Amino acid sequence: MFNLTYEFKLKPTTAQTVIFEDWLEQCRRVYNYALAERKHWFGSRSCQVNACSIRSEFIIPAETKRPTYASQCKNLTTARASIPALGTVQVHVLQQTRLTA
Repeated sequence: MFNLTYEFKLKPTTAQTVIFEDWLEQCRRVYNYALAERKHWFGSRSCQVNACSIRSEFIIPAETKRPTYASQCKNLTTARASIPALGTVQVHVLQQTRLTA
């Protein structure tokens, strides 16, 4: 069997490079926020109830639901309405970024 592969090199203009860097920055922020949200939720439930210190533990109210892909995508939709920088990046890109968190 004979397979052909092609390799292309992108040569973006300076304006395109600025746009790509902005998209990467917005994706980084979404990823870090989603990851921090999940880590805080799990961290607030990692100790035993009788052993937690109120002064040194990060406590999230017990009625707060676990952040899921669906809930974080819904929050991303509301964040895109209030944060103009997120509106420049396509929503599918941001959701896939959130998926990898």
